[in-house]
Amino acid sequence: MHLCLFEDDRAPALYPLARTRATYDLRLGRRTLLQTTRDAFPENTATLLHARPLLRPVTAAENDLDTPDHLPDGADVLFVNGRFIAEAGDALDALREAVRAGEPRAFLAHEGERPTLVAAFVPSRATADLPPGPLARSALTPAAFAELPETTLPDAPLVSGLPDLLGALEPALRRDFAAHAGGPDGREPAGADLSDGARLVAGERVYVAPGATVRPGAVVSGADGPVYIGENATIMENAVVRGPVYVGPQCEVKPQAHIEASALGFYCKVGGEVEGSVVHSLSNKAHGGFVGDSYLGRWCNLGAGTITSNLKNDYGEVSVWNGATGEVEGSGRPFAGLFMGDHAKCGIGTCFNTGTVVDVFANLFDPEGFPPRYVPPFSWGRPRDGFGEDGFTPYRLEKALRAQRRVLAAVAEGRATNAEVR
Repeated sequence: MHLCLFEDDRAPALYPLARTRATYDLRLGRRTLLQTTRDAFPENTATLLHARPLLRPVTAAENDLDTPDHLPDGADVLFVNGRFIAEAGDALDALREAVRAGEPRAFLAHEGERPTLVAAFVPSRATADLPPGPLARSALTPAAFAELPETTLPDAPLVSGLPDLLGALEPALRRDFAAHAGGPDGREPAGADLSDGARLVAGERVYVAPGATVRPGAVVSGADGPVYIGENATIMENAVVRGPVYVGPQCEVKPQAHIEASALGFYCKVGGEVEGSVVHSLSNKAHGGFVGDSYLGRWCNLGAGTITSNLKNDYGEVSVWNGATGEVEGSGRPFAGLFMGDHAKCGIGTCFNTGTVVDVFANLFDPEGFPPRYVPPFSWGRPRDGFGEDGFTPYRLEKALRAQRRVLAAVAEGRATNAEVR
């Protein structure tokens, strides 16, 4: 069986995080949506990826997988929406049963007023019933599988908007630890460096990978949830890490940092207080400040003293910008902080209001006030000083690329030794 993860026409609802990556490359916890789905179907013999045309080359390269424009000959194919969370439950059971039975079927859910294609199983004998070239489409919708029998999955877990990524974080951290090859027992394997004076609390739920270091005075607690510390990561002196937490390979958790219920992708530098948040990879919040209930993309940098508000004073529902509608909408959550797209940065002392969305390549500095709730791509400075329609100065493309070339040069020189850039 071939497994094909696809994008549908709702990807803009996950902008800015999905502006520069396929939806299934969004990190949930230790694993991305793609990795979680692949692990849920270990019987698949090959994985294919469908992505928006602009993203296909980089998606194929980063995942080392094909993004073909036609179905393989003679193969059964299970199509799975890239926004589907492959967690244990009725929806996942239904997909597995379809594969076992070998009968063609489309699985739908309802998000708002129209149906969403969750998945479709197409045995090789039924591929002739499909419209021509489904993988060549920019998005797969129920229309592509209209000839198949349909089943509705009323409770299919889908990432419908940015706030859903926050709700998925803690369950994913616990699920990912249980799925780890080392099992839920934790332990310190050969090659890990647990210094004298470092303390593991509920150490049976703490995994310290080979090459990782926990320095004197650091406390790593699995009492409230598991902790996974990746290869060559460093937990520095007097830092506190309270599970569930994932610290990715080559991460640095700075002295006196407080990390709780969060996922840090590879090669991140994190200090201060981080709670209930995802830092995708290759991003820095190296200094004091607070980031709570937030999601940072790749190559982001937060200046010293950056603070995100994650709770309104009236304890009401936080509203968040929706890239599909261009409007600020209710999130259904009382807690939501900052959502920052790839390559965005902010200067020292920046404060963000609840539910702020900063789009890709924005570069902000405004310690005297709050940026607006939505900051467009390539915004520069602070809104009251600029001349653009939104008040910001446009960030010139060449200047933005020059800054990124400096970062990539550091990677090439070995200061960021994991150059996979996923």
